[in-house]
Amino acid sequence: MSPPAATVSQRRRDSARRVHGRRRAAARRRRLLLWGAGIGALIVLVIVAMPDVRKAYNDLTLPLQYQDIIRQNAAADHLDPALIAAVIDAETKFIPRTSSTGAEGLMQIEPATAQFLARRSGATTFHVSDLGTPAVNIAYGTYYLRFLLNEYGGNVMEAVAAYNGGETNVTRWAAEARADGHVFGLSDIEFPETRAYVEKVFSGQQDYRRTYPTELGYR
Repeated sequence: MSPPAATVSQRRRDSARRVHGRRRAAARRRRLLLWGAGIGALIVLVIVAMPDVRKAYNDLTLPLQYQDIIRQNAAADHLDPALIAAVIDAETKFIPRTSSTGAEGLMQIEPATAQFLARRSGATTFHVSDLGTPAVNIAYGTYYLRFLLNEYGGNVMEAVAAYNGGETNVTRWAAEARADGHVFGLSDIEFPETRAYVEKVFSGQQDYRRTYPTELGYR
């Protein structure tokens, strides 16, 4: 006796559903495998490209060039290389230029200041145009930082403030701070531009130490 037509039809539908289900499951597994392979490839690509991405990011946000020159001058003048790099970054972002006031090069040395430093250091063949040469500019800027540190008894904040705001102003601010019975600090800097400059240099000094320990000779 043949099974009823409805039963045969039901079996066929059940079989078709099972086949369809297996196909859907297989397709889902293929999609998951492809998705996983794509994610894995992306992770590998990111890992491979990471040094270049990090360098590009640093070049934009915390550039560093002439590190050999910075290290040499830092050693000669007993300065922290990161401090020199931070001053250059604050002054020009490592792009040498001439300012509207005539300051020259990477560390923005005023011609009159350069002439004073040249006489003080015993240079006999110095020309202001030499400040356009990065090695010369960094040498004079570093020498000037050391001079200011000596002038202010090793007080880095006063020296950096003077680099931007001028010695006469900083000497007056420091004297007023002492007369008020407290140590010279950011709040004693009357020029907002100089106050922001000192904060930028101090923050940059830490960033350069952390970001470029090998390039600046810390290890």
